[in-house]
Amino acid sequence: MKQASLSTPFGDLILTEDDGAITALGWGQAARQDRSDLLDAALGQLNEYASGARQSFDLPLRVRGSDFQLQVCAAILAIPFGDTRTYGEIARDLDVPAQAVGRACGGNPIPLIIPCHRVMGAKGLTGFSGAGGVETKVALLRHEGAAGLLI
Repeated sequence: MKQASLSTPFGDLILTEDDGAITALGWGQAARQDRSDLLDAALGQLNEYASGARQSFDLPLRVRGSDFQLQVCAAILAIPFGDTRTYGEIARDLDVPAQAVGRACGGNPIPLIIPCHRVMGAKGLTGFSGAGGVETKVALLRHEGAAGLLI
């Protein structure tokens, strides 16, 4: 596994690459700054996202988890920049309870790139697994122009 960090307005991010795919994104500083074509591309795309020059990511991703986790991550990836969906809407699409979707969102190993911050509760904001919790979620939604949904 290779790791590298990037400072953004949303906090310091750690990217993990394993066998040619991004497998994790977390908050903090990596113990080392590894280099690879994929990590360099991912860091560049995250920097472009943070600066407002990018709205989606074009990176190979690998989510380890159940088939259900993979289905939820695919549904989250389909939410366009600046839009949101509710846990209930995704649950209806997958024919599962909304709480299960919430748990799967909380287990998303690659937040921000798999944009679980775009998933809301039926009555508005809910938690966020990244550092800073809901405040980081709000910052990401504002960055994407979805802040009108929060008022």
